[in-house]
Formats: sequence, C-alpha cells, structure tokens
Amino acid sequence: MKYICSLITVSDIKSSRVFYENLLNQKVKFDFGENITFHGDFAIHLQSHFKGLIDNKEIISGGNNFELYFEFDNIEQVVKTLKDNNVSLVHDIREQPWRQKVVRFYDPDKNIIEIGESLEYLAFRLKNEGLSVEQISKITNMPIDFVNESITKYNI
Repeated sequence: MKYICSLITVSDIKSSRVFYENLLNQKVKFDFGENITFHGDFAIHLQSHFKGLIDNKEIISGGNNFELYFEFDNIEQVVKTLKDNNVSLVHDIREQPWRQKVVRFYDPDKNIIEIGESLEYLAFRLKNEGLSVEQISKITNMPIDFVNESITKYNI
C-alpha cells in the first residue's frame, strides 16, 4: 500500500483554487474539474461531487480536527498577507513548546491551515538568538547532527 495524498472538501472549487494558488503559492499538478491536486500532494474536492461518492453522507466543515501543514521561514510575511486578504486566523504567530514559530488560519471552508518555519530555519534562528547547539537540540528534540547541518545550511 502506498500513501498518495490528503484531500479536503470545498464548497467552491474555483475560489478555493484561487486561495491556494494566490495566497499560499501552491501549483496545480492535476485539474480534474471537481478535484484538483496540488504539487506537494494534497487535493481539494468539490463537496457536492464528493458527497455523491460517499452515498450522500453529511459533510461537516470547520470541525477543527484536521489541518494542512506548510512550511515557510518568514512567518511574519505570511501573516501580513493573510491579514491584508482578511483571512480568518485560528491564532496569530506563536511559538510552539519546541520554539517553532507557527500561524494557523482557516481556508474558505474552515479547514485549518498551519504554516510553520522549517525546523532547519528554527535551528538557525535559535543559534542566532545565542543558544548553543546542545541547547537547541534539547529544546527541539532534533539530533545534534541535524542542528549543525541546519545552521550550516542557512549560514551559506
């Protein structure tokens, strides 16, 4: 068995496509009309079409029980774009217990989207804040080799 992708249902395929392409810079891999797959392998599917595929069972949006996760190192820039486009935030920028900066917000159908800085960038940022490699490894639970490689990657 091979995992292929996550799929979320949307009420308006065109507006959701615009949201993911224009605000989150996602590129379409396949467009099947009622179902669009993006590079990175997640898909959006028109709710009215999908409902027929599941024997007309109820589809409930906004359950806060699932999220799509993306990484982007400049979280502040993302939040500015989201706010400029009146996107509803689940919460503003916050640091997770392992110090990674993240923001969570809703897509047009109340699916949660999270954008976090990459773990590599996190290691680099914490080093620039004066933490030792050992401290970073302990806080983040990342192996020391990974922390060193990450810091080197961003120091280039």
